[in-house]
Amino acid sequence: MNRTYLTTEELSSKIKYDPRTIRQSLKDSVLLEGKHYIRPFGGRKILYIWEVIEQEMLEGFNSNFAIPLANGGVSHG
Repeated sequence: MNRTYLTTEELSSKIKYDPRTIRQSLKDSVLLEGKHYIRPFGGRKILYIWEVIEQEMLEGFNSNFAIPLANGGVSHG
């Protein structure tokens, strides 16, 4: 499988998030080490795996969107 590895700044330009938001809010909560990013050669540098991130973004988009209602029902947007 061919993979595209991106720095934080490169990922930032692709998904239109500030690099600081990726580092402080997404990394280790949404983007997980070993799945979404790696630290090659045990170093400090982080490389994000674009294909995995893109697939998860699209899966979230294609899921059934529902807003829970107080009476237990759901609204489908």
